[in-house]
Amino acid sequence: MAKKIKVMVVDDSAVVRQTMVDILTSDPDIEVTATASDPYVAARRLKEQVPDVITLDVEMPRMDGLTFLRKIMSQHPIPVVMCSSLTDDGSDTALKALEYGAVDIITKPRLGTKQFLEEAKVRICDTVKAAAGARLRKFSPRTLEVSAKLTADAVLPAAKNRAMIQTTEKVVVVGASTGGTEALRVFLEALPSDVPGIVIVQHMPEQFTASFAQRLDGLCRISVQEARDGDTVLRGRALIAPGNRHCLLKRSGARYYVEIKDGPLVSRHRPSVDVLFRSTARYAGANAVGVIMTGMGDDGARGMREMKDAGAHTLAQDEASCVVFGMPNEAVKHGGVEQVVSLERIAREVLRLAH
Repeated sequence: MAKKIKVMVVDDSAVVRQTMVDILTSDPDIEVTATASDPYVAARRLKEQVPDVITLDVEMPRMDGLTFLRKIMSQHPIPVVMCSSLTDDGSDTALKALEYGAVDIITKPRLGTKQFLEEAKVRICDTVKAAAGARLRKFSPRTLEVSAKLTADAVLPAAKNRAMIQTTEKVVVVGASTGGTEALRVFLEALPSDVPGIVIVQHMPEQFTASFAQRLDGLCRISVQEARDGDTVLRGRALIAPGNRHCLLKRSGARYYVEIKDGPLVSRHRPSVDVLFRSTARYAGANAVGVIMTGMGDDGARGMREMKDAGAHTLAQDEASCVVFGMPNEAVKHGGVEQVVSLERIAREVLRLAH
């Protein structure tokens, strides 16, 4: 029998702690071995038992989550998932936490419809599993039974033909998950201001993508924005899919633009890389360059194969530079990857293939 992932939940709200315990223990591969109301209590618990993953509230009395995270990562690194409320301040702090070594971000569970709660359960449990997998040890999670795993058919049916008006304009599409925030920074910082238009799906909760895009925009030579429905894909600009919405690449004549829409979780995610990649295969074909980066699971693997079959160039980040080699590895297994390259080489290869 596989060893369960041991989790410590740190949150000052008793209600949130209990809700997190209920959600995590509903998965047969996870057990909550400790809870704590603040970092001081958590530090005492850590002396008794070190968990595989810590879920850590961003805003707490006595010591905030960011300060505690820095102490953990400097003294005894443990995979940490930041748990934040849907506020601008919370999203800024949580993004800073990723720079300090947190593996990923989740939003605090809250009351909603049955479908909402089931989706939240999928996201939270999958994120904790990905964090455990990021410890450079073998980890084979079992599929949760809370929802069916849908394909891109749920949002965009497969095309019967790929007839399109001819254009030579190139477009770059990128998919990433766990570890992707740092990988995307490295990739985008290396690009010149005249790079072909870029569309990105990074698995991230709603309201975090706007802060993430703003932060990258201040670091890069290109413009980086959260995508809005109908935005044109332009040279020198990267559009990041908004959290909790699917993002599709579309074309009108020679103009590429994005469509932002609702829909079910696809490959257990919304936004889904598979949805972006399928739409790219249909509307850009051989004019596209696709990149799949670090992340757990197989979102993007099928869509990347469809892109390659449509004539696109395709790249995957290599295992050595990934936080989690799940998504790139699955894309390779599906036969959709032309080249596997290190994170530092991705920008150079994208520019070569786009020209």
